Amino acid sequence: MTPQLLPLIAAPRHGSRSRATCHYRCNNACDAPVPNETAHPEMRDLVEGTLARRSLLKGGAIGAGALVVGGLGSAAPAAAANGAAGRGRQTSDVGRAAFTPVAPNRTDALTNAPEFTHNVVIRWGDPVEADAPRFDAHAQTPEAQARQFGYNNDYVGVLPLTGRSALLVTNHEYTDENLMFLADTYDDATVKKIAMAAHGMAVVTIERGRAKGSWIRSNHRRARHNRRITVHTEFAFRGPAAGHELLRTAAEPTGTRVLGTFGNCAGGTTPWGTVLSGEENFNGYFDASGAVDPANATSFKRYGLATAAATNRGWSSVDERFDLSKHPHEAYRFGWVVEVDPYEPGSTPVKQTMLGRFKHEGANVTLSESGHAVAYMGDDERGDYLYKFVSADRFRRGDSPAARAHNKTLLTRGTLYVAKFVGDGTGDGEFDGAGTWIALTSDTRSHVPGMSVAEVLVNTRLAADTVGPTKMDRPEDVEPNPVNGKIYAALTNNSDRGVKYPTDETNPLASSMVRASLDAPLTSKSGNRNGYVLELTELGNDHTATKFTWDLFLVCGDPAAPETYFAGYDKSKVSPISCPDNVAFDKVGNLWISTDGNVLGSNDGLFRVPVAGPDRGRVEQFLTVPFGAETCGPLVTEDQLSVFVAVQHPGETDGATFEAPSSTWPHTDGFPRPSVVVSYRR
Repeated sequence: MTPQLLPLIAAPRHGSRSRATCHYRCNNACDAPVPNETAHPEMRDLVEGTLARRSLLKGGAIGAGALVVGGLGSAAPAAAANGAAGRGRQTSDVGRAAFTPVAPNRTDALTNAPEFTHNVVIRWGDPVEADAPRFDAHAQTPEAQARQFGYNNDYVGVLPLTGRSALLVTNHEYTDENLMFLADTYDDATVKKIAMAAHGMAVVTIERGRAKGSWIRSNHRRARHNRRITVHTEFAFRGPAAGHELLRTAAEPTGTRVLGTFGNCAGGTTPWGTVLSGEENFNGYFDASGAVDPANATSFKRYGLATAAATNRGWSSVDERFDLSKHPHEAYRFGWVVEVDPYEPGSTPVKQTMLGRFKHEGANVTLSESGHAVAYMGDDERGDYLYKFVSADRFRRGDSPAARAHNKTLLTRGTLYVAKFVGDGTGDGEFDGAGTWIALTSDTRSHVPGMSVAEVLVNTRLAADTVGPTKMDRPEDVEPNPVNGKIYAALTNNSDRGVKYPTDETNPLASSMVRASLDAPLTSKSGNRNGYVLELTELGNDHTATKFTWDLFLVCGDPAAPETYFAGYDKSKVSPISCPDNVAFDKVGNLWISTDGNVLGSNDGLFRVPVAGPDRGRVEQFLTVPFGAETCGPLVTEDQLSVFVAVQHPGETDGATFEAPSSTWPHTDGFPRPSVVVSYRR
């Protein structure tokens, strides 16, 4: 019989997130004590009352001509507002094309701006490897799932191949057994083994469709690059921590190899053509059947690892290495950034220890003017930090095998930093200031007294705690803009902001406006529930610099609410936006934001926002995802014709089951299937 791992409860918990999402994805992290117990200042002594002053500044109050759309008492831009200079309505270039913003809605469909359409590229269960069988939801096996497209796709990367083909690389973050399995069909062990095979990553060959900007899945039997990476795939450790005693286990005593990856959230494509993937909520996969060695207690607590009771996964019942009582070092082997070469399907994926170990949302690499590889990363936890890595060696240009081999070593040597922010101290009502990147370790020298290089990298949170960085509100995707060189970080939300967490210039919101449904009124709630987007400028626009300035580019929420801010843009002409999660950029430098957990009553969506010129801060909603889903990805292709998104956990609402789903998107079956979608102009 399929185990019912979650009571069927109807009330949502955090915004539009269901109890099911909190349970399966992050093991109810918001209910647990905050792992960061340090007393580091959160800027509360620097600036007080900036929110109240902000409402008196330009853009702080909604304009008199605000429109009301779809029953939502908020500003929404009219189609006529899209006639900005330099934008042609007929162009297929998604960075410059005008479109009619999508109104807030709760429909069980992917809804594009009317000038655009979309097609599904690949769904959960579709064949990936050459010998993969056709998907049958009523007769699943671990062996079949390990060769089919996994569950809950998150990051999306598209890398050029030849001619009209490309390689689609995705993460498979987590599983929801309530929605995956028909009751009374599988025993407990089989359910767990199938779920394990549905985690990880996939490399899929795709090709251009007939419509301009469309993409379809290539025949998997002839696609030699296609590959599934699961919990059982062998990885190699690289960098200074490889071989350290904390990475050694009885099954793998060298500490240089590890099986699998899971909890993979966002990622990034490197300039040398590999894909990085962040292992995020790995802690929820381990449990303890008995006492745990007290030598690990401090680290386990800081990383939120359970040591007293079973987690929601219970994988230790089918794979002993997930039992911390028996194999405590196994937990140290997860929480890394993994690097996969999609062009070499037989290559061994790598876990890059030089990038540190924490709840990686992802890692995004750019090249400095001096040729150093610089990776930006966020630790997606309430009260945790932003990080940066700068390589010791320089990028080699060219397509020769020697150049590519060299570039694939760039993330193994360099310096890892953590960010400390300060306000400008002027009390001017602006959310801005300066900051410093504090060195934690290089590959040869630790900057943390009492910790070796390897210890800093394995227990990066503990190391960072010692140098006084700034606690942030769930720093998720952190990406450099390839056009203006600035760094944009999505700080999704913190419902405890203003309650357990103080307000300050970097973390400003003491209250925010939320809505139970499209028909419900806005109500004030404590905490930063709508999130914001941080904009960083490195000193001299040099990504290797150790100083930066910052401002809050967006303070998200309903434009009718006084605390919201859209980079000074007219609030009567923007779409409401809540809970920014992942970010991306198009060729002209526009910021694209996907959301997760919208608290304004609408489905989550994807938004385009110019970051410069007269339209700076003009948020326009490009699409919404189906009921119960989260918008992941996103990615705008180099030719600017296609926008990819991963639709994660459609229909993941409380009480929904395989037999009684709340969504059937993409409406090819009687149950929901997480899928990758591409949008393009009609």
